[in-house]
Amino acid sequence: MSGSSLAILQKIQQIHVMYKINEIAPDVYRISIFVPEFQLQFNHFLIKDDEPLLYHAGMKQMFPVLYEAVKTLIDPQSLRWIGFSHFEVDECGALNEWLQAAPNAQAVCSEVGSIVNMSDFALRPALALKNNDILQTGKRKYRFIRTPHLPHGWDAGVMFEETGRTLLCSDLFHQNGDLVALTDKDILEAHKDSLLSYESGPLMDYTPYTHKTKEMLHQLAALNPVTLATMHGSSFSGDCSKALIALDDVMKEVWGEKNKSIA
Repeated sequence: MSGSSLAILQKIQQIHVMYKINEIAPDVYRISIFVPEFQLQFNHFLIKDDEPLLYHAGMKQMFPVLYEAVKTLIDPQSLRWIGFSHFEVDECGALNEWLQAAPNAQAVCSEVGSIVNMSDFALRPALALKNNDILQTGKRKYRFIRTPHLPHGWDAGVMFEETGRTLLCSDLFHQNGDLVALTDKDILEAHKDSLLSYESGPLMDYTPYTHKTKEMLHQLAALNPVTLATMHGSSFSGDCSKALIALDDVMKEVWGEKNKSIA
């Protein structure tokens, strides 16, 4: 772990954090923990169903706070699935704490993630999903969409709930600040500003822009989501397909020319 990453985690341990809960789509609860020192929300999504799903296990240091928040919605021991996009501390750092708290819970991730990360990291074997595999939690069906290196990580993927049409989109559309839970206003400008602010520090090159980026974003747009559930910042309930297509323009503007110059 880098010195800057360790300093961030140590600061999180020291600060007093609170959570906010909002239902952003039917049975989809956004649990947001805002860290003012970093002007950043960490959002976790609890899906109430016959087999409850927690999407984003969160950081180890945030586990006690997130556990208390989940407890206001369901019995944490009843969790059945713990999902995440890719291997990163805010996505799955506290996975093993959740696996200990919920004896019947199982991690669910990409096939790549299961092989290269969870086989050694998780206390119990993860459910490995191939592209377009379906996870049924009861009345809800979540389709896994493989998106390597989008937002980042070889193992990356997103999940799309086919009835309510909610896309659990991880770090896509990242926005800094303590923002409203759900908006139908433009989030791309705030997203671009956040990316550009990171370009001047150690968190530069947040997402690679590759020859496959546009194709993957257009595939997600073709799902016609109704809600974009974002890991950092406001979730979005406007024209989601249009936003996903426009996201390619933002990413290409920030990183496309940089990648071209390297090539």
